Formats: sequence, structure tokens, C-alpha cells
Amino acid sequence: MSGSETQVPKRGPAAGFEETVKDFWRSRPVRPVAGRKFAGVAAGIGYRYGIDPTVVRVALVAATVFGGFGVFVYLLGWLFLPQEGDPVSAFESLIGRGRASSSPAFAVLLLLLLFPGLTWTLSGGWMADGTGLIGFALMAVALYLLHRNRGQFNRPTMPAPVYPTAAFSMASASAASTSTATEGGWDPLAADPSAWDLPNASPSGGLPPQTPPPSPAPPAPRGRKSKIGVATFGIAVLVAGVGTVLGLDGEAWFTPQHVVGLTLGVIGIGLVAGSFVRGGRGLIGLAVPLAIVGMALTTVPFENFSVKGGVGDLTATPVQASEVLPEYHRSAGNIDVDLTKLPAGASVSTKVSNGAGNSTVLVPAGAEVKVSCETGAGDIDCLGQSRSGVGEEVVDFTSPGTNGQKITVKVENGVGNVEVRRG
Repeated sequence: MSGSETQVPKRGPAAGFEETVKDFWRSRPVRPVAGRKFAGVAAGIGYRYGIDPTVVRVALVAATVFGGFGVFVYLLGWLFLPQEGDPVSAFESLIGRGRASSSPAFAVLLLLLLFPGLTWTLSGGWMADGTGLIGFALMAVALYLLHRNRGQFNRPTMPAPVYPTAAFSMASASAASTSTATEGGWDPLAADPSAWDLPNASPSGGLPPQTPPPSPAPPAPRGRKSKIGVATFGIAVLVAGVGTVLGLDGEAWFTPQHVVGLTLGVIGIGLVAGSFVRGGRGLIGLAVPLAIVGMALTTVPFENFSVKGGVGDLTATPVQASEVLPEYHRSAGNIDVDLTKLPAGASVSTKVSNGAGNSTVLVPAGAEVKVSCETGAGDIDCLGQSRSGVGEEVVDFTSPGTNGQKITVKVENGVGNVEVRRG
């Protein structure tokens, strides 16, 4: 190979990791204006790699239900994938790389929405801790392999960013003088003799004729409507009804969370099956609200919201072990329990249960404390150990003491902050 030859970067299955990632960014999917359901992220990925966009939507819904990172991935696509007709994405427009149809304020809003989505992903969602992060990594690997094997198809042509050009430059003057000197002999004014010839008149008023824009492609003919959506909806309603009846009949497994999960499972199977026959897309409108309800039922302990708990603040300062209640409960309001007035050597056990509000427990400085703190959404500070975020957060440990007191405290919050500290 000679020194003047350049090596062409590899593409396709033979490309390396770095080349594949760079090529993905250069030819990343474009969010279409037509055929989208919301922001066009799923449609853009599907059209780019030649797969049914419904399959991508099903994957994002499943990622939201099992792991909680589907919304985060969708927001990333909305922020970093350009819209059809835009030279850059919303994020690139925000940092001054070009102009996009979305406003900078909207790009900032998308950036702010990424933080709660990332918190939900890292908290593990419905599953054990770390599941959301592992699922996000698996989706990134799947997208990498998809581009590595199908990146050569449907490569988008991005319009070049428009930059202002100078009206005069030394290079253009040099080129003009060279052309006149070689074509028409030496000219002291460096003027091209042909420039004096006026153009012929044209119907456009002396301007050269404009090339008409290409006509848009005709829409693809709609195929025969599949009945898989109606069938899936009927089965989902049947499963939800049977699960609800069994739950009301005393079957412990059929909780509202499990019934919603079974219904979502049926809808997911219908969406996957419908993606092969281009049917059942209307099920997405049913799956999304069900997924939101399922996440709320799973992350927030709604059993703490009960009429018997009452509404309003609750304050208790027992001075004898017999005055400590087995449970301090509120459906909504703040709970403050002060156990620092108990006599030396006392052994008590209590539970603080709060639906919505802050719960604070003070324990004696020298007591041995077995503490368990839990909240669905909020901050936890239990004897120096802290947690925060959305999703089930639990702190459970025993702190040694010196004065002979033994205190067992369990705090469960639906929404709100939990604090256990020594007085």
C-alpha cells in the first residue's frame, strides 16, 4: 500500500467496537414526523433497522414494567435523536451545534426529566436492587448488536447545518483573476469578459429555472386489519376478572399487584404476536396506564392508607413502658414519637405506620435499638444510615447501647421522609 492511500474504516460485522459506536452516532435513527405514536423514538429505531416499530414499543413497555428503565431510554432517544428535517438533535441544539425544531427550554425540560428516570432505573424498579441497571445495559448491548448487523440498511441522510459564508475572500479573488488571465488574456481589471453578457430572459424574471421538489411517496396500502387486538383485550379482561374474584375470595397470592402483572403479561404476549401480523397496536394505550398503576401499587405500600389511621399530626411522648402503643398510625399527617423519657432498663417495641407524611422517632442516647425504616418515596435517615429516592427503600440493623434499654422500632411510610435519631 502506498503512502498516499488511506484506509477505509470497516463497517458491518467486521467493524470494531469503537468504529461501530462512531458509525451509530453518525447514522443514528431519525424520529419521523409521520407514523409516530408520541415522540417517534420507537418508530425511528424500527424504520432505521428494518423492524416493526411495534416490537420496539413492546420492548420499551416491558422495560418500564420489569426494571423501570424504559422511560429513561425513551427520554434519551427524545433528547439525542434528531427529528426528521432537523440537522441536529435537541441536545446538540441546546449546546449550539445547530438549530432544531424544539426550543432550548424543551431540551432543558427533557434533561431534568432524565434525573427521576435514572433514579428509578438505579433503584431496581420492581425487582431486586440493580435489576434496572442490568436491564439498561442489556438494552444497550442489543442496540449495539442491531447496528453492527443491520447498520448498513436505511442509513439516513442528515441535512448539513447552515453556516453563514463570507461575501468576499482572498481565495475567491485569486480564483477569479486566474480564470480571467488564462481564458481571456491579461485583464488589468481582473474582470471576466463573459460577465458582461446579460442572461437571457426567463419566465421566472431573469432567474434560472427552479427544480421542482420531488413529490412525496404515496402511502403504503393498509393491510387487512388483524383481530388479535380484540382477542387479546378479551383474554386480558377475563384474566383480570378471575384474578380479582380469587383475591376477594381469600386467595392470598392474587393481590392487586399480581393481578395487574398477569394482565400486563397477557397484553405483552398480544403485542408481540401482533407485531408479526401488524395488529394489536391499540393495546399499547392499555398497557401504558396499567404499567403506571402497577408501578404505583408495587412501590407505594397502600396498606398504610386506611380510614382507621386518621388524618392529621400525631405526637406521643410516653414516660413509662406501658404507655408505648403497639402501633402509631396515620393515613396522612406527620408522626413524632419521643421515647427518650422512658426509664432506664425499659424494653419496648413499637411500630410507626404512615400513609403520607413525615415520621420521626427519638430514642434514648444509650439504648440498644433494633430499627427498621421503610418508605416508598422519600428520604430515610435511620441512626446515621441514609437512603433516598423512589421505590422501596429499607434500612434494617441493630445499634448497640450502654444503659440496658432495649427498643425495637419499625417505621413504614408510603410517601414521606423517615427519621430515627438519638435524643
